[in-house]
Amino acid sequence: MNLFNRLTNGNNNGKHAETNVDAQGRKAVIDIHNITKTYQMGEFELQVLKGIDLQIYQGEFVSIMGPSGSGKSTLMNILGALDQPTSGEYYLDGVNVGHLDEGQLAEIRNKKIGFVFQSFNLLKRTSALRQVELPLVYGGVAGRSQKAKAALEAVGLGDRIDHMPSELSGGQQQRVAIARALVSEPAIILADEPTGNLDSKSGIEVMEIFQRLNREQGITTIFVTHDTWIARHTNRVLMLRDGEIVADRVVAEPLVAGEAERPTEAEELEGIFREGYYGESEQEESEDKREPEFA
Repeated sequence: MNLFNRLTNGNNNGKHAETNVDAQGRKAVIDIHNITKTYQMGEFELQVLKGIDLQIYQGEFVSIMGPSGSGKSTLMNILGALDQPTSGEYYLDGVNVGHLDEGQLAEIRNKKIGFVFQSFNLLKRTSALRQVELPLVYGGVAGRSQKAKAALEAVGLGDRIDHMPSELSGGQQQRVAIARALVSEPAIILADEPTGNLDSKSGIEVMEIFQRLNREQGITTIFVTHDTWIARHTNRVLMLRDGEIVADRVVAEPLVAGEAERPTEAEELEGIFREGYYGESEQEESEDKREPEFA
């Protein structure tokens, strides 16, 4: 019996979540209850996350935003099973991640989570094909080359499988990273500023890939970003401040990558100002905070 069968059959400290389902019948791939994270700083305690409750459902495309010090990086690390909460429960695709040891967490990261980072994190002397095979090597999966090639073809790099990172543009390197994240067929893709190191054209190409994969394959995708323009290409935006979720909005009309030009900084700041100060009426504030007003 493998790790996931053991855990989901009650061998997870006796705890297993009942499947949380939304109004559309989608199950919660991420189900977080009252998560806190506190760091001990000498004699003082620094509470970074303050009782986060969050559900992200199968097939959603979500952005997590927040200023420096808001807790978004800490939340990302917990979502990615790179860190454990101080208290609370985190169920990832039905597995109670908060009760796993280091070995089990490593297996969760390999099989349940596809990571895409701002800096690509590619091996310098390794071909695109071998880069994408790596998660399958660690997981002991058969047919690695065929799966890796299919993943590269899915991101438009079928003719670059033997190229080294130095032979690829920044956008192509990030597409290799996306293929590597996809190849294990994870429950979620977790992307940390995936367009942050790219020029505008390459950034649009990468966003087109993420939107297509989400739309056509229903891949649950989570962006951690400070870029409101990028966030407006997703379907839902969470905003953190001082360790708490202060806004959770459905994007009424997500931007389609390549079809709209990025506004100037002044226009974008004006849009943020209007949203922040005039985006909600008193009636809306009294209703559920997930309202389709983020545009």
